Order: sequence, then C-alpha cells, then structure tokens
Amino acid sequence: MKRILQSTLIALTGLSSSAFAAEATGAGEGGLLVAMFIGFFALIIVFQLVPATLMLIGILRGLFGRDQKQAKVSR
Repeated sequence: MKRILQSTLIALTGLSSSAFAAEATGAGEGGLLVAMFIGFFALIIVFQLVPATLMLIGILRGLFGRDQKQAKVSR
C-alpha cells in the first residue's frame, strides 16, 4: 500500500510541475464585460431585496400594529 501511495505522489508531482511553473496569466484581465456581468447580477439581487424588505415591513406592521379592529358579522 505504501508503495502505491508513493508512486502515485511521484506521478502527480511530475505531471503537475508545469502547472506550478506557469504564471498567473489572465489574473486581473477581467475587463469591462466581466464587470458588467457581475454588476448585472448585483442589480438583480438589489431589485429583489427592495420588494422583500417592503413585504417584511408590511408583515411586521400587521403583526405589531395598534389598529386591530374586530370584524363585525352582519346577519
């Protein structure tokens, strides 16, 4: 078992040596389209938070409001 583990680690180290030597190409080269993509999804999240917040405020007003009227039953 020890021999298999040792040979596996040697193989993985040998095959991945070129990946360790590579520089971080593409890091920081997002550009305008990536910023617009992230901004678009940020706007979606913000526009969903506004109605959710208004609904939460309405629920809290309904639960803790002072004007609780009894419903009159007319016969």
